[in-house]
Amino acid sequence: MTEPKPLKVFVVEDDEWYRKFIAYTLKLDDSNEVKTFATGKELLGALDESPDVITIDYSLPDYLGQDLVKRIKDYNSEIILVIISGQEEIETAVELLKLGARDYVVKNDETRQRLLNTMVNIRKTVEMREEIAGLKEEIGKKYDFSHTIIGESTPVKKVFKLIEKACKSKITVSITGETGTGKEVVAKAIHYSSALKNKPFVPVNVSAIPKELIESELFGHEKGSFTGAVKTRVGKFEEAADGTLFLDEIGELDIALQAKLLRVLQERELNRVGGNKIIPVKARVIVATHRNLINMVKMGEFREDLYYRLLGLPIELPPLRERDKDVILIAVQFVKDYAKDNGEKQIKLTSSAKAKLLSYPFPGNIRELKAVIELACVMCDDHTIDENNIIFNSPDKMQHVLTREMTLREYQAEIVKNYLEKYNNNVIKVSKKLDIGKSTIYRMIKAGDIVME
Repeated sequence: MTEPKPLKVFVVEDDEWYRKFIAYTLKLDDSNEVKTFATGKELLGALDESPDVITIDYSLPDYLGQDLVKRIKDYNSEIILVIISGQEEIETAVELLKLGARDYVVKNDETRQRLLNTMVNIRKTVEMREEIAGLKEEIGKKYDFSHTIIGESTPVKKVFKLIEKACKSKITVSITGETGTGKEVVAKAIHYSSALKNKPFVPVNVSAIPKELIESELFGHEKGSFTGAVKTRVGKFEEAADGTLFLDEIGELDIALQAKLLRVLQERELNRVGGNKIIPVKARVIVATHRNLINMVKMGEFREDLYYRLLGLPIELPPLRERDKDVILIAVQFVKDYAKDNGEKQIKLTSSAKAKLLSYPFPGNIRELKAVIELACVMCDDHTIDENNIIFNSPDKMQHVLTREMTLREYQAEIVKNYLEKYNNNVIKVSKKLDIGKSTIYRMIKAGDIVME
């Protein structure tokens, strides 16, 4: 069984007998390291020794309990404080607890047992803190972009430089790129490599939340503010606190709500739905989208003022087809991950398998590559992936276009036709998806470039 980590406990008490009594009680647990002081001044002079816990006599000759608690908490808010007092006034105890004291123990016949019970609970708190700190450190390592984002191509090196700049400040970051290029991975890499790494990282997929619920999701709501609001709810901005709020697919945000988001970002404060209380906004904001926001601004689908408010430091992620041999580096890492997660021996990629990977454009980008590699790991024999194990199952009907020589006009027609089939000939939806005018599609149909089925 693991030995408990020693707790460094300071005792400040002007009565010599009682000081020895408290120290003796604390030393009943031999994992406590106890040091005593007769005055508040002596104690404050030793705070640089980083105690875990301090027991404080309420009425010292040079400090009252409230004053000493404030001084200690200003120095280090993580130090756990226990007040030990001859006073039983509830108002005094409540005030000290509000100031940050963990417990208030009255000097009487039950002091020893009460103090021992308090220390048991404090040890649990300290152990939990250390466990959380360890988990945060592991998460930080996991999302260290130098290990998470794999690549040596010129486009990726440019991304690395921008991420480094983003990590050094709290500037808003806007990440763009095709679906599957790793926008959330980059957002996490920025957060966990910055000064905010021990603060919350709160992701929100705007496109996955119904339009009528997104305001409540972001800003929270008060009890009774609308049908179904049975209790007050904290929104994602509050949840992120002084950490990072990641708004994925920001281009899908309803135009009516864009004005409210703009106001929150400008004023750095919000009101919950149905509430009047002003709540400060401290979170850093990172946004991502696969859409062309400039074109959306031109089409009146995205507010220009919000666009410039969110632009901040722009990072555009290159599609996999523009990353040269990064495809192989990433594939090799996915193979290693698969083998590790499934307790397999080392799996190798043959040169023919690598050549096949390099010949494919990966319209689904890194996400598609991962799916292809995982399937190949399952299908391969003798822990060797050859070209026959590399299977492309892209639902995209446009793959044949890449192998045919056509004019630009013919390419355009094929693309529009494919999207019309995909969205049941909904011209308005296709025009939005492709960022082209409806009249362009109708003109192509009228000219016979596209035959509606």
